[in-house]
Amino acid sequence: MRMSGRLGLVTAAASGMGRAGAIRFAREGAAVAVVDIDAEGVARVVEEINGAGGTAIGLIGDLTDDDFSRAIVHDAAKAFGGLDFAWMHAGHPGPARVEGMDMEVWDLGVDLNLRTIAITTGEALPVMRKRSNGALLYTSSIAGIKGSDRSPAYSAMKFGVVGWTRSLAQRVAKDGIRANVICPGGVDTPMLRTFVARPDQDSTHNMDPEEIIATRRAGYPMGRPAQPDELANAALFLLSSEASYVNGAALAVDGAMTA
Repeated sequence: MRMSGRLGLVTAAASGMGRAGAIRFAREGAAVAVVDIDAEGVARVVEEINGAGGTAIGLIGDLTDDDFSRAIVHDAAKAFGGLDFAWMHAGHPGPARVEGMDMEVWDLGVDLNLRTIAITTGEALPVMRKRSNGALLYTSSIAGIKGSDRSPAYSAMKFGVVGWTRSLAQRVAKDGIRANVICPGGVDTPMLRTFVARPDQDSTHNMDPEEIIATRRAGYPMGRPAQPDELANAALFLLSSEASYVNGAALAVDGAMTA
């Protein structure tokens, strides 16, 4: 199995891509800490993994709480006996508007897209150095490698995630730790509905999210958004030993949207 004996955590793992990744990694032999604020969602994922013969624990809390962002590293390492990988997947779409921007929504976006990954990474590095072949994975977006007229704020935050990852990869390579970032296009998840239906979008705020998604299908080169499992497969590669010389990469998994 491609992650046999690996010990790690996945944030925002109660649904969508995070859930798909946690389940995929466990199927490939990893022990996974499932991190999310959604207690019921966490319980379902943990039950699914353990019921299939895998190993998972649930860590429930709010990543905007700095202490929780730190604690997930130590709780996972204590439960499993170490930490080899972390997929810091949690994020937030932030505000759509520029004029009249809600700065509380901006601050929440910065917290979940940038602050929490900095805190968790800072805690994870000393723990990972105790074992060989550590791997860090972050989630950006195609809006983090090209501009997004629909969301300059989100794009700024996701460019930040890419810059963080590329710089960190150079810094920790000597420690045997890799850092990469995955950049999805549209993915058929609950977050996609939240993103397209943000109330401060002037053009679509009265539309049903499913209607918005349907109208945008023509913009996908492959005629559809990605499925969560398709992103989980890419994440599995980046966290596995198959990507042993992939470091500092920003991998677009977008069905040719940025081609």
